[in-house]
Amino acid sequence: MDYTTGYEYLNNTSEGASSGLGAGYMIFSLLVCIFGIVCMWKVFKKAGKKGWEAIIPIYNLVVLFQICGINPWILLLALIPIIGQIVLMVYLIIAYVRLAHAFGKSSGFAVGLIFLNIIFMAILAFDNSSYTGVPSK
Repeated sequence: MDYTTGYEYLNNTSEGASSGLGAGYMIFSLLVCIFGIVCMWKVFKKAGKKGWEAIIPIYNLVVLFQICGINPWILLLALIPIIGQIVLMVYLIIAYVRLAHAFGKSSGFAVGLIFLNIIFMAILAFDNSSYTGVPSK
């Protein structure tokens, strides 16, 4: 009995299955990313910005902060190791709360933007709400 044949058989069948799953996951992830870009594009257009600004990685955060009435220079704090990422997360939460209120949505909707971003950004993009600006305090 030749044991290498059995090993090669198992090795070849497992590679085929895993590469198919990996390709399917990559395609699904790509579709989710494209959908997220489309949603952000539409939200930016509703807010009076240019849609293409949603596809440039760091610049889209600058525009999001402008839409929400937050000073975009705060993004430079993200360059500070560890503390910067925490500060950025806090400001993103503030930005999502302000974004929800700028479109006339509730604080509950803001919680949805924070935790289920792609779903609530899609709702914001495709519903009939309009940008009213960031409410002043």
